[in-house]
Amino acid sequence: MRLSLKQSGPGQAQTALRWRLPVFALLVFILWPLPRITVAADPPADTNKPPLWKDPTQPFELRARDLVGRMTLDEKALQACNEAPAIPRLGLPAYNYWNECLHGVARNGFATVFPQAIGMAASFDPALLHTVADTIATEARAKNREYTEAHDGDSAIYTGLSFWTPNINIFRDPRWGRGQETYGEDPFLTGRMAVAFIQGLQGDDPKYVKAMACAKHFAVHSGPEAMRHNFDAAPPERDFYEVYLPQFEAAVREGHVGAVMGAYNRLYGTPACASPLLLSNLLRAQWGFKGHVVADCGAIYDIFMGHNYSPTLEAASAAAIKAGCDLCCGVEYRALTDAVKDGLIKETELDTAVERFLEARFRLGLFDPPALVPYAKIPATNYDTAEHAKLSLRMARESIVLLKNDGLLPLDRAKIHKIGVFGINANYVGTLLGNYNGEPSHPVTFAQGILEYLGTNNAQVYYLPGCPLARRTDDTNQAAYDEARAKALDMAQNMDAIIYCGGICSDLERESMGVPFEGFFFGDRTRIELPPIQTEFLKALQATGKPLVFVNCSGSAMAMPWEAEHLPAIVQAWYPGQEGGLALAEVLFGEVNPAGRLPVTFYRSTSDLPDFTDYSMSNRTYRYFTGKPLFAFGHGLSYTQFKYGPAQLDHTQVKTNDTLHVQLNVTNTGARDGDEVVQVYFRHVKSAVPQPLEALCGFQRIPVTHQQSAHVDIAVPVKELRYWDTTKKQYVVEQGDYEILVGAASDDIRAKLPLKIGGL
Repeated sequence: MRLSLKQSGPGQAQTALRWRLPVFALLVFILWPLPRITVAADPPADTNKPPLWKDPTQPFELRARDLVGRMTLDEKALQACNEAPAIPRLGLPAYNYWNECLHGVARNGFATVFPQAIGMAASFDPALLHTVADTIATEARAKNREYTEAHDGDSAIYTGLSFWTPNINIFRDPRWGRGQETYGEDPFLTGRMAVAFIQGLQGDDPKYVKAMACAKHFAVHSGPEAMRHNFDAAPPERDFYEVYLPQFEAAVREGHVGAVMGAYNRLYGTPACASPLLLSNLLRAQWGFKGHVVADCGAIYDIFMGHNYSPTLEAASAAAIKAGCDLCCGVEYRALTDAVKDGLIKETELDTAVERFLEARFRLGLFDPPALVPYAKIPATNYDTAEHAKLSLRMARESIVLLKNDGLLPLDRAKIHKIGVFGINANYVGTLLGNYNGEPSHPVTFAQGILEYLGTNNAQVYYLPGCPLARRTDDTNQAAYDEARAKALDMAQNMDAIIYCGGICSDLERESMGVPFEGFFFGDRTRIELPPIQTEFLKALQATGKPLVFVNCSGSAMAMPWEAEHLPAIVQAWYPGQEGGLALAEVLFGEVNPAGRLPVTFYRSTSDLPDFTDYSMSNRTYRYFTGKPLFAFGHGLSYTQFKYGPAQLDHTQVKTNDTLHVQLNVTNTGARDGDEVVQVYFRHVKSAVPQPLEALCGFQRIPVTHQQSAHVDIAVPVKELRYWDTTKKQYVVEQGDYEILVGAASDDIRAKLPLKIGGL
């Protein structure tokens, strides 16, 4: 049949249920009786003073303090919940702190949808990510203006300017359903991408913030989803400081992130949202964080019921406030009224918390005349624009990773007159979007993108699903599967080339409460292999003898050993955003030369992985995995070839406070222009303690014209070579011998340069 735009979901012909709001977020509001809330008859005495908080010439901190001083205890408790009501007597508009923009403004009508975060990480292009984040902030301002102008200045859920993103947890295990939201498995790459996104989103105005970012989930949070409300993560001390914390530190110290979200789980026995270690010691005392901390949705209730850490909701709320968790997502902090009255917490401690998150609204300019706030001038129509769509397309192009190519790609348009496109993912909009997504007005599926790219005058494009992504656990549809497969294979016999778009989608890997498919549980995967029903179909497609390209869609690593050995071409498309179909077509037919790189290790089998609940990094990620990966971290092929010239260090002996420069020339020796991602790793030669096999410490994506060379100079601060000394309880840069490794991937090292580190 000719291409049909009828949408299909992961279970063959019907779209699987896509939960837009996590179920737990709804349960938060019904699982316990509300604390007693009364309206004070007499306002505080401060209300008789001139309203300093309305004076834009005053410092934000003083304005927030003045505003809080005018509130009653009950009003403060209500403000401390994400859905903060208006206080008419003060002229304070309603505001909801819960807003999402992981890869585009989400859950708020039409907006530009960029590739999922894991795909943007594959670009290895922080500068482009900065531009994307700035554009997201522009759309956020436009949509906020559109809403508030129609609602007397109030902001409802998903219409505000405080965004709970980025997710900078380490993707330590590919079974985690939410790993797609992260920037991958490496703390250095995650840190660089996080800082770029945060700075792009928050803007560069010296006074006002364009849109406020929130680094989450702090800390040591990466599944299993089914256990997150009662799980106690207890990583080895060095893993905690060397893997789970550095990207958060970078977000605070370099990115100056406005907010941090506490995680659901316990850490070393204490709930993250009530952890003095995380919130008081590390975040504020050591890193100098000045913003506010918000609990994940229902996490305060977990302190009481999930973790059984506090005897009452009042005690749980008090413990969180005392530790430094200022704002809750839900209604739990209404209990703070009783907590103060019962002596569990001082009202001044609550004041501090309320001042912190209210200061965010001041920094956003929400209480100041629009003429004073540069970002308030952004038109209310500046979202879902053609210009922003082009940027989404550019990021999609940069995110695509060519995993394998035996010479089949790029396809020759002159030789292909009939092309068969198969797979549920080929024509399912949900596959483009990932999770925490917006709604694109004109999404381009893979099948549609190929059709539009080739044009009806040059080629005929045919589409059939062929097989489902995975079987349901209660599946009785074998006859239907056999019929669909036979129909697809019959069509494939008459094609000049075959594109199979498979893998998984975010209906299968997701945040909790996933639909019941084999190999998946509560949003996580139980096995990382490509679902067997797809491998069987791919074997049948290969048997036709037609040129076959496998396009894998996933937000995580996929084990596909048969495919890697037998298929001529494999493309990793991730969840590529609204323009993903066009970007894929451009790559398949050679208009775009792919240069994406894997931000995660693709293992060969689930058996390569430690237990999912084990938060030790032993034998995890490229830094510690002792086996042979299917596709290594940093891997990605091109349609051209790059020759690395001799690499050199500007100094072969440095001190711990120095910055090292790695320099080389890269020559494009092929016939096509292309980008190369030069990667710099380091390893200890003779360390006194166990160290990673290698660790990323620098990278640069560079365009190189064919038959031309480009000079590369990558700065590596020596402090990036640090590790955590468990005796001294501090980071140290060990003196002695190192190797600086320069290459195209973690398993494709082109140069090894000796380095000696001395004292300060």
